[in-house]
Amino acid sequence: MKTVVITGGSRGIGAAAARKFAAENYRVIIVYRSNDQLARDLIAEFKGDKHAYIKADISKPEEVKELFDGISHSIDVLINSAGIARANSMDQGESDWLNSWKNTIDVNLNGLANCCYYAAQNMKKHKGGRIVNVSSRGAFRGEPDMLAYGASKGAVNSLTQSLAKALGPFNISATAVAPGFVDTDMASEILNSADGKKLIGESPFKRIAKPEEVADTIFFLAQESSLFLSGTIVDVNGASFFRM
Repeated sequence: MKTVVITGGSRGIGAAAARKFAAENYRVIIVYRSNDQLARDLIAEFKGDKHAYIKADISKPEEVKELFDGISHSIDVLINSAGIARANSMDQGESDWLNSWKNTIDVNLNGLANCCYYAAQNMKKHKGGRIVNVSSRGAFRGEPDMLAYGASKGAVNSLTQSLAKALGPFNISATAVAPGFVDTDMASEILNSADGKKLIGESPFKRIAKPEEVADTIFFLAQESSLFLSGTIVDVNGASFFRM
């Protein structure tokens, strides 16, 4: 049985990915930060007793190390779905600026990078694996009200492609998905705001992505047949934004 580790796995894109991989007979390990009940309820949906949920704050390097040290079997797939989106702009006061920048980078970039590091050590021992990072179209279009978020996702894209080069000799691929708005808790506040209708209308399909649509793309990238897509960043934004 193959094993997938999913950070941010109790909700949103991570939870949709967990359901997808469980349905395809993977052992699913979801990593979550705070909501114990949500994690328990999700794992209870899956057949069998091989699945697990682990509480960890990936912004803390020591907790990331402990997380991966506790996984004794091979990790076939790592999905980095954990992320935060905080207001972070040139209009903030100094304290708010420093805190929002640090908190965002610690989770979205530093935490993700540390997960990649420890998972890669496991994958090297077991002769291969797949890393799929969740990025954002915000990495390309600019995020003036969430500067740290846009910067972190741009860095995730660069890291993904560097990992593809570094880990390819070990039969480990690294890819990313870059969604636009997705129907998750993270997006609900802005989509329910005065600008929500305009944002939804950015796609010619006149809707935003479903978490399951992003999860299906993640699953595809995690397959053996997708090895030569390593280094690829796949846009999942319903033609709402194009990059050249």
